Amino acid sequence: MTARVGAGLQGAVLLAFGRPTGLLLIAVPREEERRVAARSFWALAVAAPAFLCLHLIDWASGGMPPHAAWSLASDTVSAMVGWLGFAVLSHWLAGSIGRAALWPRFITAWNWCNVVQYMMLVAAGLPALFGLPDLLIETLWLVALGWALWLEWYAIRLTLVVSALAAATLVGLDFALGLLLLAVTGSPS
Repeated sequence: MTARVGAGLQGAVLLAFGRPTGLLLIAVPREEERRVAARSFWALAVAAPAFLCLHLIDWASGGMPPHAAWSLASDTVSAMVGWLGFAVLSHWLAGSIGRAALWPRFITAWNWCNVVQYMMLVAAGLPALFGLPDLLIETLWLVALGWALWLEWYAIRLTLVVSALAAATLVGLDFALGLLLLAVTGSPS
């Protein structure tokens, strides 16, 4: 299991730097793809420390909410619903566009790329702890967010073998799901 986690993370980091060879670390024989895809949801647990760090950074720079434990629990549930909800939605969409056979490889890459995306956002948030100028903090945050969206788009293009527009549509759906959860729960996912 540890080897698959390491391979998944290393593959996602390579993808984050535009290296399609990252998929080679994620790839497994066809008969193992579904099992490996199911196990890739361990990425939720691997991303948990970064998720917690984002909240701690936010609280350190903006103040702790009145009911911090409740806020963190609500945000955690929202993030899990968003993560798993997009997995279900993408499974259905992959089937509807004739890419169902490619979905296990996609979801494996997508899960591990989520961990890298969280790490990018933590790195972008750290300067807020040091009192750096808001312009620098906001610029770093926008760069990290743009890079994270690009990484998702890139992973979708490579794994589902779809057009740039189709990949952008899937990224948009993932983003829209996050915004919907934000509207419903009042907290970011």
